[in-house]
Amino acid sequence: MNRELLMLVDAISREKNVERDVVFGAVELALASATKKVYAGEVDIRVAVDRDSGNYETFRRWLVVPDEAGLQNPEAEELVSDARDEIADIEEGDFIEKPVESLPIGRIGAQAAKQVILQKIRDAEREMLLNDFMSRGDKIFVGTVKRMDKGDIIVESGRVEGRLRRGDMIPKENLRSGDRVRAMIMEVDTTLRGAPIILSRTSPEYMIELFRQEVPEIEQGLLEIKSCARDPGSRAKIAVLSHDKRVDPIGTCVGVRGTRVNGVTNELAGERVDIVLWSEDPAQFVIGALAPANVSSIVVDEERHAMDVVVDEENLAISIGRGGQNVRLAAELTGWKINIMTADESAEKQATETDTSRKLFMEKLDVDEEIADILISEGFTSLEEVAYVPLQEMLEIDSFDEDTVNELRTRAKDALLTMEIAKEENAEGVSQNLRDVEGLTPELIAKLTEAGVGTRDDLADLAVDELTEITGQSEDEAKALIMTARAHWFTDEAAEPAAAAEPASADLASKEQ
Repeated sequence: MNRELLMLVDAISREKNVERDVVFGAVELALASATKKVYAGEVDIRVAVDRDSGNYETFRRWLVVPDEAGLQNPEAEELVSDARDEIADIEEGDFIEKPVESLPIGRIGAQAAKQVILQKIRDAEREMLLNDFMSRGDKIFVGTVKRMDKGDIIVESGRVEGRLRRGDMIPKENLRSGDRVRAMIMEVDTTLRGAPIILSRTSPEYMIELFRQEVPEIEQGLLEIKSCARDPGSRAKIAVLSHDKRVDPIGTCVGVRGTRVNGVTNELAGERVDIVLWSEDPAQFVIGALAPANVSSIVVDEERHAMDVVVDEENLAISIGRGGQNVRLAAELTGWKINIMTADESAEKQATETDTSRKLFMEKLDVDEEIADILISEGFTSLEEVAYVPLQEMLEIDSFDEDTVNELRTRAKDALLTMEIAKEENAEGVSQNLRDVEGLTPELIAKLTEAGVGTRDDLADLAVDELTEITGQSEDEAKALIMTARAHWFTDEAAEPAAAAEPASADLASKEQ
């Protein structure tokens, strides 16, 4: 029987083109699985087959676990203190093994053993094929649509399969069995059964890789794609940079008569691509990203990482795009929040901000309108700037002498200190349940207090737009904060039925007495 076992292993190894050790491992697993059925409980069995003779031994084993953890499975675990009574130098994580009677191969259910062995072989083949495929270093998976699987598409390349999920397909793209497909390899998940390679046709990385294949200058290092933003199947923007002054980045990516960019567009179901020149200057980068719209002026707000972009009436619709597509893609491409506005809207906003700053300076610095306007014209918008901007910068203002500058800085610092003390006093009136809301910083609490929000319920009652106006947060941040503040409502509602049941139970008990 042992000689027949060796012959079987050799035959399977040659037929399936896998290592003998893999087949032996499958046989050992099959023998161990069958032996476990002889015992009651969840025992741990190990079988060791001699690779030369075919003889095999069977061991029952116990995992050594810490005393404080206790025994979760007494049939297959041993406390380290008990284990050291038998083996002095044994450590946690080691195994205690004892030989037991081996189960004859003839008594193993042939079908069960065959299934275990073949499954092990299939897994080994699958792993070997996958490793061979991944070792090639391909970033794009090229294959044929094999079948549909719960809305996903299984793509086959040779004997390797990839999974293209519904959300990673280009909208309105109709792929059928037998169609040729290319997609970006996003990750390899070996825990997935069947198709372990996760694919995408909608990721920005896929478009970048397509351009890399179409434009040799990118591979040569003469050009670089700095960023990409996509609305899959509709429109995309890429930002390119040339590392060689002799190479025109936009013209090179477009190609002669548009051949290169058309190659990418055709692969992506007609997705139109805007090629933008990348710039270290954020304002210049945003202006290029908003093309084909012409920008009249732009105001950069570093603190909010946002830009107010002014366009004329003719360019307003173009800059925003259908459904806000153009400005949204430009924001994703550049990483800046972009606010599109007309010249009238910009003038109105600037007038409002100027008026606010003028009132602030006149009130807090105790100066007249002329001094306040000089500060505003020099670019000062806050008390912090007046108090802590480098002294030399303020001395360069022609209208101010050194005494005036020092007096303004002193008044600004005193005003900031007074405001901070007032905030602390106001914060003392804030309820503890508002302070305990996760995600609320002292700055946010101060803003809420100024707006009259003093309790957790006050915060929970706010609408998203009200909270964003108070705190300046994004809609998503405001929504998350409101839901956190409302969480106790749902726990209280769940507790009410239980609380209501207690008196009823007490009444029933009194009646029984």
